[in-house]
Amino acid sequence: MRARNIIIPLIAVAGLAGGGWYWWQGQQDRLPDDIAVGNGRIEAEEVHVATKYPGRIVEVLAEEGDMVTAGQVLARMDVAELEASLARADADIAQAKEEVAEAKADIVQRQSELTFAEQELGRALFLIRKGHISVELADRRQSERDIAKAAVAAARAHLASSERAVDAAEAEARRIRTQIAEAELRAPRDGRVQYRLAEPGEVLDGGGRVLTLLDLTDVYMTIFLPTAQVGRVSVGSEARIVLDAAPEYVVPATVSFVAAEAQFTPREVETRTEREKLMFRVKVKIDPGLLRRHTERVKTGLPGEAFVRLSADAVWPDRLAINLPPAP
Repeated sequence: MRARNIIIPLIAVAGLAGGGWYWWQGQQDRLPDDIAVGNGRIEAEEVHVATKYPGRIVEVLAEEGDMVTAGQVLARMDVAELEASLARADADIAQAKEEVAEAKADIVQRQSELTFAEQELGRALFLIRKGHISVELADRRQSERDIAKAAVAAARAHLASSERAVDAAEAEARRIRTQIAEAELRAPRDGRVQYRLAEPGEVLDGGGRVLTLLDLTDVYMTIFLPTAQVGRVSVGSEARIVLDAAPEYVVPATVSFVAAEAQFTPREVETRTEREKLMFRVKVKIDPGLLRRHTERVKTGLPGEAFVRLSADAVWPDRLAINLPPAP
């Protein structure tokens, strides 16, 4: 009886302690009405490094996990055929320029012939008025003048055609040089190589992907909020992100996108209850400057929660005070 009298109070105390712990835990999980929360995963903007023209991969200079900088050469394509085409285009340019020089010399010659023909015609007209030569001779001089004038016009047209040929050849050479330059695949921005999708020796079509980069300065979490809350969220609203893998850290963020249309919509939205079921996509983005200071710690795919302040007057609970890991 005595043991029973001791055990029963102990059970009661344990029950009260357990209930108190659950009550405290519930209090810790509760949030003010003007702070919303949603689940999501850390994501980063993906950038695909792809070929602009079809061709064979000669070398890939980056491995998965490598950090790369904007402008860095990541892969090269075979350009042997393009270099041969460029040599032909350069030869076409030289030939076209020679034709331009010949056309200019021809104009000088034809212009000289026209000047002489005009002088002969002038003398013939003077002599015919004096009655010293026949009309037939004067007509022949005029015909010679007209032929010389036509020859000058033809020479000038040939010069214009030759100059256009130079322009066309130079444009072709620029096009080929551009293709050769495009054969070096460069990183469009700083980031980390996520996937290596092609290997040396592979032949890719235009637009074939070689690497996928993650822009570690464009990191965000996508969450979904119900109608009642999303109506109070705007772009620029303050937010916090807490990851399951590191719950001791609280990362500041900002709302960068609020969907204009619901993502989950019942077939018929007629009642208030059904309208409250609508869920809207919200993107919460981390400051790029903060990310640059912690680039090595950024990992995508990590699950967690994003908390969004629905009112400018809302006060963050102590457990959501900003707490960042030390910079490396």
